[in-house]
Amino acid sequence: MVRQVTIAIPEALATEAEASGVLRAEVLERLIRDEIRRCRVDRLFAAADRLAANSGPVMTQEEIQAEVDAARSERRANDARRS
Repeated sequence: MVRQVTIAIPEALATEAEASGVLRAEVLERLIRDEIRRCRVDRLFAAADRLAANSGPVMTQEEIQAEVDAARSERRANDARRS
């Protein structure tokens, strides 16, 4: 399945992007995938920072497993939306 997306960018940027080949579908797909990956890494580090700042009790194995299960479920849902 392919979805058509329209963006509005300044004319000068569009001209430069087109001249450099950035507006080709395969390049845009790679750029978007890279940005999604970067966002996931940012969220991972933010979660790690929150965990490090947590002065509460250590999580139990069951709590850890629940967090892993929730993260996997969220990732599967995100992957399904992209497909």
